[in-house]
Amino acid sequence: MTRPREVYYFDHPKDFGLSRLAGTVYSRTTLRLDGPVVLTLALAQVEDDDVQLGADLRLLLDSPLPDEVLHSVWLAAVRRCFDPAEEGADTRAWLRRLSEACPSLVPERDPYEAKVLDEARPVVPEGELRTAVAARIESAAAGLARHVAVRDIVPALLRVVREADADLGFRLFLRVLKAYSVPVDEALYDRLRGIGDLLAYPLDAVCEELNVRWPPIDPGRRDFALGRFGLPFLAAVFRGTEWEYLGTVRENIRSVIGGDHGIVPGSSAAVLLEDAQRLLGSSLSDEEITMLWRTAARRQYVDGGFDSDGRAWLEQLVLACRERLAEVDPVYAPFLSAPRSEVTEAVLREVRQAARTDAFEALSVTPILEDVVTTVDPDLGFRFLLQLLTAYDIPVSGAPRTRYQALAERLGYSLDHLEDRLPEPDEQD
Repeated sequence: MTRPREVYYFDHPKDFGLSRLAGTVYSRTTLRLDGPVVLTLALAQVEDDDVQLGADLRLLLDSPLPDEVLHSVWLAAVRRCFDPAEEGADTRAWLRRLSEACPSLVPERDPYEAKVLDEARPVVPEGELRTAVAARIESAAAGLARHVAVRDIVPALLRVVREADADLGFRLFLRVLKAYSVPVDEALYDRLRGIGDLLAYPLDAVCEELNVRWPPIDPGRRDFALGRFGLPFLAAVFRGTEWEYLGTVRENIRSVIGGDHGIVPGSSAAVLLEDAQRLLGSSLSDEEITMLWRTAARRQYVDGGFDSDGRAWLEQLVLACRERLAEVDPVYAPFLSAPRSEVTEAVLREVRQAARTDAFEALSVTPILEDVVTTVDPDLGFRFLLQLLTAYDIPVSGAPRTRYQALAERLGYSLDHLEDRLPEPDEQD
Protein backbone atom coordinates (compact mmCIF):
# COMPACT_ATOMS: atom_id res chain seq x y z
CA MET A 1 0.00 0.00 0.00
CA THR A 2 1.23 3.48 -0.90
CA ARG A 3 -0.53 6.44 0.68
CA PRO A 4 -0.35 10.13 -0.28
CA ARG A 5 2.48 11.92 1.55
CA GLU A 6 3.33 15.52 2.22
CA VAL A 7 6.37 17.40 0.92
CA TYR A 8 7.38 18.34 4.44
CA TYR A 9 10.34 20.54 3.54
CA PHE A 10 7.99 22.89 1.69
CA ASP A 11 6.06 23.83 4.83
CA HIS A 12 8.59 23.19 7.61
CA PRO A 13 12.18 24.44 7.99
CA LYS A 14 12.87 22.08 10.89
CA ASP A 15 11.02 19.43 12.89
CA PHE A 16 7.23 19.40 12.83
CA GLY A 17 4.18 17.68 14.24
CA LEU A 18 4.20 15.70 17.47
CA SER A 19 7.97 15.24 17.47
CA ARG A 20 8.39 19.02 17.31
CA LEU A 21 6.03 19.47 20.27
CA ALA A 22 7.98 16.87 22.26
CA GLY A 23 11.22 18.74 21.56
CA THR A 24 9.66 22.00 22.69
CA VAL A 25 8.45 20.38 25.92
CA TYR A 26 11.83 19.05 27.00
CA SER A 27 13.65 22.21 25.94
CA ARG A 28 11.63 24.19 28.54
CA THR A 29 12.79 22.32 31.61
CA THR A 30 13.56 25.57 33.46
CA LEU A 31 9.82 26.23 33.63
CA ARG A 32 7.18 24.33 35.58
CA LEU A 33 5.47 22.01 33.14
CA ASP A 34 1.93 20.80 33.60
CA GLY A 35 -1.02 19.99 31.35
CA PRO A 36 -2.09 23.60 30.70
CA VAL A 37 1.48 24.66 29.86
CA VAL A 38 1.96 21.81 27.38
CA LEU A 39 -1.44 22.54 25.87
CA THR A 40 -0.42 26.19 25.43
CA LEU A 41 2.77 25.08 23.66
CA ALA A 42 0.70 22.88 21.33
CA LEU A 43 -1.69 25.72 20.49
CA ALA A 44 1.24 28.02 19.73
CA GLN A 45 2.61 25.40 17.34
CA VAL A 46 -0.72 25.14 15.54
CA GLU A 47 -0.88 28.94 15.27
CA ASP A 48 2.55 28.70 13.64
CA ASP A 49 0.82 26.76 10.82
CA ASP A 50 2.02 23.32 11.90
CA VAL A 51 -1.00 21.37 10.72
CA GLN A 52 0.88 18.09 11.06
CA LEU A 53 0.50 18.12 14.85
CA GLY A 54 -3.23 17.44 14.64
CA ALA A 55 -2.68 14.76 12.00
CA ASP A 56 -0.06 13.00 14.13
CA LEU A 57 -2.32 12.96 17.18
CA ARG A 58 -5.13 11.36 15.17
CA LEU A 59 -2.81 8.68 13.82
CA LEU A 60 -2.07 7.59 17.38
CA LEU A 61 -5.68 7.90 18.55
CA ASP A 62 -6.97 5.91 15.58
CA SER A 63 -4.43 3.13 16.16
CA PRO A 64 -4.97 0.02 18.31
CA LEU A 65 -1.92 0.84 20.44
CA PRO A 66 -2.52 0.17 24.15
CA ASP A 67 -2.08 2.95 26.69
CA GLU A 68 1.18 1.54 28.06
CA VAL A 69 2.81 1.84 24.62
CA LEU A 70 1.55 5.39 24.11
CA HIS A 71 2.73 6.27 27.62
CA SER A 72 6.24 4.89 27.05
CA VAL A 73 6.70 6.69 23.74
CA TRP A 74 5.34 10.01 25.10
CA LEU A 75 7.57 9.87 28.22
CA ALA A 76 10.68 9.08 26.18
CA ALA A 77 9.98 11.72 23.52
CA VAL A 78 9.55 14.48 26.15
CA ARG A 79 12.41 13.16 28.33
CA ARG A 80 9.96 12.61 31.18
CA CYS A 81 9.44 16.37 31.50
CA PHE A 82 5.67 15.96 31.63
CA ASP A 83 3.81 12.81 32.63
CA PRO A 84 0.02 12.95 32.18
CA ALA A 85 -0.32 10.15 34.75
CA GLU A 86 0.79 12.62 37.42
CA GLU A 87 -2.36 14.63 36.67
CA GLY A 88 -4.59 11.57 36.85
CA ALA A 89 -5.00 11.06 33.10
CA ASP A 90 -4.10 8.06 30.99
CA THR A 91 -2.03 8.84 27.89
CA ARG A 92 -4.78 8.23 25.36
CA ALA A 93 -7.08 10.64 27.22
CA TRP A 94 -4.29 13.22 27.28
CA LEU A 95 -3.64 12.83 23.55
CA ARG A 96 -7.37 13.19 22.90
CA ARG A 97 -7.37 16.44 24.88
CA LEU A 98 -4.50 17.71 22.74
CA SER A 99 -6.24 16.53 19.58
CA GLU A 100 -9.44 18.39 20.39
CA ALA A 101 -7.43 21.60 20.71
CA CYS A 102 -5.34 20.96 17.59
CA PRO A 103 -7.58 20.38 14.57
CA SER A 104 -6.24 18.35 11.68
CA LEU A 105 -6.30 20.90 8.88
CA VAL A 106 -5.35 20.65 5.23
CA PRO A 107 -3.12 23.56 4.07
CA GLU A 108 -4.75 25.83 1.51
CA ARG A 109 -2.83 25.80 -1.77
CA ASP A 110 -3.21 27.77 -4.95
CA PRO A 111 -3.59 25.53 -8.03
CA TYR A 112 -0.03 25.97 -9.27
CA GLU A 113 1.48 25.26 -5.84
CA ALA A 114 -0.75 22.20 -5.42
CA LYS A 115 0.29 20.87 -8.84
CA VAL A 116 4.01 21.30 -8.09
CA LEU A 117 3.69 19.61 -4.71
CA ASP A 118 1.64 16.75 -6.15
CA GLU A 119 4.45 16.04 -8.60
CA ALA A 120 7.05 16.15 -5.79
CA ARG A 121 5.22 13.98 -3.26
CA PRO A 122 7.28 11.03 -2.01
CA VAL A 123 6.12 7.66 -3.27
CA VAL A 124 7.07 5.13 -0.61
CA PRO A 125 5.08 1.92 -0.05
CA GLU A 126 4.08 1.74 3.61
CA GLY A 127 5.37 -1.82 3.98
CA GLU A 128 8.83 -0.87 2.70
CA LEU A 129 8.91 2.18 4.97
CA ARG A 130 7.92 0.14 8.03
CA THR A 131 10.67 -2.34 7.29
CA ALA A 132 13.30 0.38 6.83
CA VAL A 133 12.34 2.34 9.95
CA ALA A 134 12.06 -0.81 12.09
CA ALA A 135 15.55 -1.85 10.95
CA ARG A 136 16.98 1.51 12.05
CA ILE A 137 15.29 1.26 15.46
CA GLU A 138 16.58 -2.27 15.96
CA SER A 139 20.11 -1.24 14.97
CA ALA A 140 19.98 1.46 17.69
CA ALA A 141 18.36 -0.82 20.27
CA ALA A 142 21.46 -1.23 22.45
CA GLY A 143 22.03 2.54 22.65
CA LEU A 144 18.36 3.22 23.35
CA ALA A 145 18.26 0.61 26.14
CA ARG A 146 21.44 2.04 27.67
CA HIS A 147 20.55 5.75 27.57
CA VAL A 148 16.76 6.12 27.61
CA ALA A 149 15.20 6.20 31.07
CA VAL A 150 11.96 4.54 29.92
CA ARG A 151 11.47 0.79 30.02
CA ASP A 152 10.68 -1.14 26.85
CA ILE A 153 11.14 1.89 24.62
CA VAL A 154 12.40 -0.18 21.68
CA PRO A 155 9.33 -2.46 21.42
CA ALA A 156 7.08 0.56 22.02
CA LEU A 157 8.63 2.49 19.10
CA LEU A 158 8.41 -0.58 16.89
CA ARG A 159 4.71 -0.91 17.64
CA VAL A 160 4.11 2.74 16.68
CA VAL A 161 5.86 2.06 13.36
CA ARG A 162 3.94 -1.16 12.66
CA GLU A 163 0.52 -0.37 14.11
CA ALA A 164 0.12 3.41 13.76
CA ASP A 165 2.34 5.07 11.13
CA ALA A 166 5.94 4.50 10.04
CA ASP A 167 6.53 8.18 9.22
CA LEU A 168 5.39 9.32 12.66
CA GLY A 169 7.23 6.41 14.28
CA PHE A 170 10.43 7.51 12.56
CA ARG A 171 10.12 11.09 13.81
CA LEU A 172 9.38 9.94 17.36
CA PHE A 173 12.39 7.61 17.17
CA LEU A 174 14.55 10.57 16.12
CA ARG A 175 13.12 12.66 18.94
CA VAL A 176 13.95 9.98 21.53
CA LEU A 177 17.52 9.74 20.19
CA LYS A 178 17.84 13.50 20.56
CA ALA A 179 16.12 13.77 23.94
CA TYR A 180 18.59 11.37 25.56
CA SER A 181 21.64 12.21 23.40
CA VAL A 182 21.93 8.60 22.29
CA PRO A 183 25.22 8.29 20.36
CA VAL A 184 24.77 7.67 16.64
CA ASP A 185 27.64 6.60 14.41
CA GLU A 186 28.08 8.00 10.91
CA ALA A 187 26.75 4.86 9.22
CA LEU A 188 23.46 5.00 11.13
CA TYR A 189 23.31 8.76 10.64
CA ASP A 190 23.59 8.32 6.86
CA ARG A 191 20.73 5.79 6.94
CA LEU A 192 18.58 8.13 9.04
CA ARG A 193 19.21 10.92 6.56
CA GLY A 194 18.35 8.56 3.73
CA ILE A 195 14.92 7.89 5.23
CA GLY A 196 14.45 11.61 5.86
CA ASP A 197 15.29 12.37 2.22
CA LEU A 198 12.92 9.61 1.10
CA LEU A 199 10.10 11.26 3.08
CA ALA A 200 10.93 14.81 1.93
CA TYR A 201 11.90 16.02 5.40
CA PRO A 202 13.77 19.29 5.87
CA LEU A 203 17.40 18.46 6.66
CA ASP A 204 17.22 19.82 10.22
CA ALA A 205 14.32 17.52 11.08
CA VAL A 206 16.89 14.72 11.08
CA CYS A 207 20.20 16.46 11.81
CA GLU A 208 19.49 19.11 14.42
CA GLU A 209 20.36 18.01 17.98
CA LEU A 210 21.36 14.49 16.94
CA ASN A 211 24.42 13.24 18.88
CA VAL A 212 26.52 11.98 15.97
CA ARG A 213 29.90 10.41 16.71
CA TRP A 214 31.72 11.85 13.74
CA PRO A 215 34.96 10.46 12.34
CA PRO A 216 37.99 12.81 12.24
CA ILE A 217 37.86 15.82 9.91
CA ASP A 218 39.43 14.99 6.55
CA PRO A 219 40.55 17.89 4.30
CA GLY A 220 40.65 15.41 1.42
CA ARG A 221 36.94 14.74 1.63
CA ARG A 222 35.12 15.43 -1.62
CA ASP A 223 31.64 13.90 -1.31
CA PHE A 224 29.83 17.08 -0.33
CA ALA A 225 26.16 16.24 -0.83
CA LEU A 226 25.18 19.76 -1.88
CA GLY A 227 27.78 20.01 -4.63
CA ARG A 228 30.70 22.42 -4.84
CA PHE A 229 33.16 23.28 -2.10
CA GLY A 230 36.48 24.97 -1.37
CA LEU A 231 37.99 28.08 -2.94
CA PRO A 232 36.28 27.83 -6.38
CA PHE A 233 32.91 27.58 -4.62
CA LEU A 234 33.75 30.63 -2.51
CA ALA A 235 34.52 32.46 -5.77
CA ALA A 236 30.98 31.66 -6.92
CA VAL A 237 29.60 33.12 -3.68
CA PHE A 238 31.59 36.35 -4.12
CA ARG A 239 30.56 36.77 -7.76
CA GLY A 240 30.99 40.39 -8.89
CA THR A 241 29.16 42.66 -6.49
CA GLU A 242 26.14 40.39 -6.06
CA TRP A 243 27.50 38.96 -2.80
CA GLU A 244 26.81 42.29 -1.05
CA TYR A 245 23.10 41.46 -0.97
CA LEU A 246 23.87 38.39 1.17
CA GLY A 247 25.83 40.14 3.92
CA THR A 248 29.30 41.34 4.81
CA VAL A 249 32.52 39.70 3.65
CA ARG A 250 32.80 37.84 6.95
CA GLU A 251 29.17 36.72 6.84
CA ASN A 252 29.62 35.29 3.35
CA ILE A 253 32.77 33.45 4.38
CA ARG A 254 30.99 32.04 7.42
CA SER A 255 28.07 30.86 5.32
CA VAL A 256 30.47 28.74 3.24
CA ILE A 257 32.72 27.36 5.98
CA GLY A 258 29.73 26.66 8.21
CA GLY A 259 27.82 24.87 5.46
CA ASP A 260 28.69 21.26 6.28
CA HIS A 261 25.07 20.15 5.75
CA GLY A 262 25.03 16.76 7.37
CA ILE A 263 28.66 15.70 7.14
CA VAL A 264 31.51 15.98 9.63
CA PRO A 265 31.34 19.50 11.18
CA GLY A 266 34.36 21.50 10.05
CA SER A 267 34.75 19.70 6.72
CA SER A 268 33.95 22.77 4.62
CA ALA A 269 36.44 24.87 6.58
CA ALA A 270 39.12 22.18 6.33
CA VAL A 271 38.80 21.90 2.54
CA LEU A 272 38.81 25.67 2.03
CA LEU A 273 41.79 25.99 4.37
CA GLU A 274 43.67 23.37 2.36
CA ASP A 275 42.94 25.15 -0.95
CA ALA A 276 44.12 28.49 0.48
CA GLN A 277 47.26 26.98 1.99
CA ARG A 278 48.18 25.21 -1.23
CA LEU A 279 48.03 28.48 -3.17
CA LEU A 280 49.82 30.44 -0.44
CA GLY A 281 52.66 27.92 -0.47
CA SER A 282 52.90 27.80 -4.26
CA SER A 283 55.28 29.54 -6.61
CA LEU A 284 52.46 31.57 -8.18
CA SER A 285 53.01 35.30 -7.92
CA ASP A 286 50.70 37.60 -5.98
CA GLU A 287 49.42 38.96 -9.29
CA GLU A 288 48.67 35.49 -10.65
CA ILE A 289 46.78 34.44 -7.53
CA THR A 290 44.80 37.67 -7.58
CA MET A 291 43.98 37.31 -11.27
CA LEU A 292 42.87 33.68 -10.92
CA TRP A 293 40.60 34.45 -7.96
CA ARG A 294 39.14 37.62 -9.43
CA THR A 295 38.48 36.00 -12.79
CA ALA A 296 36.79 32.99 -11.17
CA ALA A 297 34.64 35.38 -9.10
CA ARG A 298 33.94 37.68 -12.09
CA ARG A 299 35.49 40.57 -10.20
CA GLN A 300 38.15 41.62 -12.75
CA TYR A 301 36.71 45.10 -13.16
CA VAL A 302 35.95 45.89 -9.52
CA ASP A 303 38.25 48.65 -8.29
CA GLY A 304 39.96 47.91 -4.98
CA GLY A 305 37.95 45.76 -2.63
CA PHE A 306 38.65 43.13 -0.02
CA ASP A 307 40.46 40.88 -2.50
CA SER A 308 42.63 43.32 -4.42
CA ASP A 309 45.66 41.51 -3.00
CA GLY A 310 45.13 37.79 -3.57
CA ARG A 311 47.61 36.54 -0.97
CA ALA A 312 46.31 38.86 1.74
CA TRP A 313 42.79 37.63 0.91
CA LEU A 314 43.88 34.00 1.22
CA GLU A 315 45.47 34.74 4.60
CA GLN A 316 42.16 36.25 5.72
CA LEU A 317 40.43 33.04 4.67
CA VAL A 318 42.96 30.94 6.55
CA LEU A 319 42.21 32.81 9.78
CA ALA A 320 38.45 32.40 9.32
CA CYS A 321 38.83 28.67 8.63
CA ARG A 322 41.01 28.16 11.69
CA GLU A 323 38.43 29.96 13.84
CA ARG A 324 35.69 27.67 12.57
CA LEU A 325 37.78 24.54 13.12
CA ALA A 326 38.64 25.62 16.66
CA GLU A 327 34.90 25.96 17.36
CA VAL A 328 33.92 22.48 16.17
CA ASP A 329 37.07 20.50 16.99
CA PRO A 330 39.57 22.30 19.26
CA VAL A 331 42.14 19.49 18.98
CA TYR A 332 42.11 19.32 15.17
CA ALA A 333 45.56 19.98 13.70
CA PRO A 334 45.23 21.15 10.06
CA PHE A 335 47.18 19.16 7.50
CA LEU A 336 47.36 18.86 3.73
CA SER A 337 45.91 15.75 2.12
CA ALA A 338 47.93 14.02 -0.58
CA PRO A 339 47.63 15.84 -3.93
CA ARG A 340 45.85 13.81 -6.62
CA SER A 341 48.83 13.69 -8.98
CA GLU A 342 47.43 10.66 -10.84
CA VAL A 343 44.89 12.91 -12.60
CA THR A 344 47.34 15.69 -13.51
CA GLU A 345 47.61 14.84 -17.20
CA ALA A 346 43.89 14.25 -17.60
CA VAL A 347 42.99 17.59 -16.00
CA LEU A 348 45.69 19.41 -17.97
CA ARG A 349 44.23 18.06 -21.23
CA GLU A 350 40.78 19.36 -20.29
CA VAL A 351 42.15 22.80 -19.42
CA ARG A 352 43.96 23.04 -22.75
CA GLN A 353 40.94 21.85 -24.72
CA ALA A 354 38.61 24.30 -22.94
CA ALA A 355 41.12 27.09 -23.62
CA ARG A 356 40.55 26.67 -27.37
CA THR A 357 37.07 28.18 -27.10
CA ASP A 358 36.92 31.88 -27.79
CA ALA A 359 35.08 32.66 -24.57
CA PHE A 360 37.64 30.86 -22.40
CA GLU A 361 40.62 32.26 -24.30
CA ALA A 362 39.38 35.78 -23.56
CA LEU A 363 39.73 35.15 -19.82
CA SER A 364 43.55 35.06 -20.14
CA VAL A 365 43.99 32.74 -17.18
CA THR A 366 44.90 29.53 -19.00
CA PRO A 367 48.66 29.68 -18.17
CA ILE A 368 47.86 30.33 -14.50
CA LEU A 369 45.34 27.49 -14.43
CA GLU A 370 47.87 25.15 -16.04
CA ASP A 371 50.37 26.05 -13.30
CA VAL A 372 47.76 25.28 -10.64
CA VAL A 373 47.17 21.87 -12.20
CA THR A 374 50.85 20.96 -12.58
CA THR A 375 52.51 22.62 -9.58
CA VAL A 376 49.77 23.08 -6.93
CA ASP A 377 47.05 20.44 -7.13
CA PRO A 378 45.17 19.02 -10.16
CA ASP A 379 42.03 18.58 -8.06
CA LEU A 380 41.98 22.30 -7.25
CA GLY A 381 42.77 23.11 -10.88
CA PHE A 382 39.86 21.01 -12.10
CA ARG A 383 37.46 22.70 -9.68
CA PHE A 384 38.67 26.12 -10.86
CA LEU A 385 38.11 25.02 -14.47
CA LEU A 386 34.52 24.03 -13.64
CA GLN A 387 33.93 27.32 -11.84
CA LEU A 388 35.25 29.37 -14.77
CA LEU A 389 33.06 27.51 -17.24
CA THR A 390 30.05 28.00 -14.99
CA ALA A 391 30.73 31.66 -14.14
CA TYR A 392 31.04 32.67 -17.79
CA ASP A 393 28.29 30.40 -19.15
CA ILE A 394 30.69 28.50 -21.40
CA PRO A 395 28.72 25.44 -22.53
CA VAL A 396 30.03 21.91 -22.19
CA SER A 397 28.34 18.98 -23.87
CA GLY A 398 29.00 15.68 -25.57
CA ALA A 399 32.36 13.98 -25.07
CA PRO A 400 33.93 16.74 -22.92
CA ARG A 401 31.01 16.65 -20.53
CA THR A 402 31.28 12.86 -20.28
CA ARG A 403 35.01 13.17 -19.53
CA TYR A 404 34.30 15.80 -16.86
CA GLN A 405 31.80 13.48 -15.23
CA ALA A 406 34.33 10.65 -15.26
CA LEU A 407 36.99 12.89 -13.71
CA ALA A 408 34.59 14.13 -11.06
CA GLU A 409 33.67 10.55 -10.19
CA ARG A 410 37.34 9.58 -10.05
CA LEU A 411 38.03 12.46 -7.66
CA GLY A 412 35.11 11.45 -5.45
CA TYR A 413 32.82 14.43 -6.10
CA SER A 414 29.09 14.11 -5.59
CA LEU A 415 26.95 14.06 -8.73
CA ASP A 416 25.61 17.49 -7.86
CA HIS A 417 29.06 19.04 -8.31
CA LEU A 418 28.51 19.11 -12.06
CA GLU A 419 24.84 18.50 -12.70
CA ASP A 420 22.49 21.50 -12.74
CA ARG A 421 25.48 23.85 -12.76
CA LEU A 422 27.75 23.22 -15.72
CA PRO A 423 26.18 25.03 -18.71
CA GLU A 424 24.95 23.14 -21.73
CA PRO A 425 24.52 24.69 -25.21
CA ASP A 426 20.80 25.37 -24.84
CA GLU A 427 21.41 27.29 -21.60
CA GLN A 428 23.35 30.13 -23.20
CA ASP A 429 21.91 33.61 -22.79
